[in-house]
Amino acid sequence: MRKLFACLAIATFFLTSCDAPMSITSTKNPNNKAQISKVVVMPLFETVEYIKQFEPPMVSYFNSHGLKSIGSMQFLNPDFQYTVDNIKHKCDSLGADGILLVTYEGTANSPSYIPPTNYYTGGYADYGGYWGGGYWGAGYFGTTVTTGGYWTTSSVVYLTAKLYTRGSKDPLWTGDIDVNNPKYIDEAGAMVASAIYSDWEKQAIIKKN
Repeated sequence: MRKLFACLAIATFFLTSCDAPMSITSTKNPNNKAQISKVVVMPLFETVEYIKQFEPPMVSYFNSHGLKSIGSMQFLNPDFQYTVDNIKHKCDSLGADGILLVTYEGTANSPSYIPPTNYYTGGYADYGGYWGGGYWGAGYFGTTVTTGGYWTTSSVVYLTAKLYTRGSKDPLWTGDIDVNNPKYIDEAGAMVASAIYSDWEKQAIIKKN
């Protein structure tokens, strides 16, 4: 398992100002045939503020796609330390048949150099009409533009998601998630939920009404 980095790294790389594509690699326990209809979403980040931003978009996505969901911050007090049995009892009382844990596993930086690129932009003038002027008698004007010539850093945030179902010691489903250059924590949460939901559908984990 990837080494768990300090929570400061989460702030640095969740706020990178780039697009945020992602990938997911999952495994399903072949001995567990359970399906879920209501799931508790529980990010296990070291800072409550990150949980508050990451969790609601996941809950919202699941609910909007027909999977009942509730976030841990909706019924757990972040200032109180709960035992595992306390949490299981609370989840049972909510009628949940699944608990989704999301843990932060670290980040990786990859510096790269964008070389300078020159290109010419311009157009023709004094055509003398739509086609009439042709190329003859026309003046060409343009500007040379240079882009690149700088260093940039790509970052990958590593997460692990595990879905536990009632009465099972081992997870029903495990997903290793790589989020590339995430810009905002809430956007990353929505993307992660989308990828997980799609994977659960393919593996028939979601109980259909």
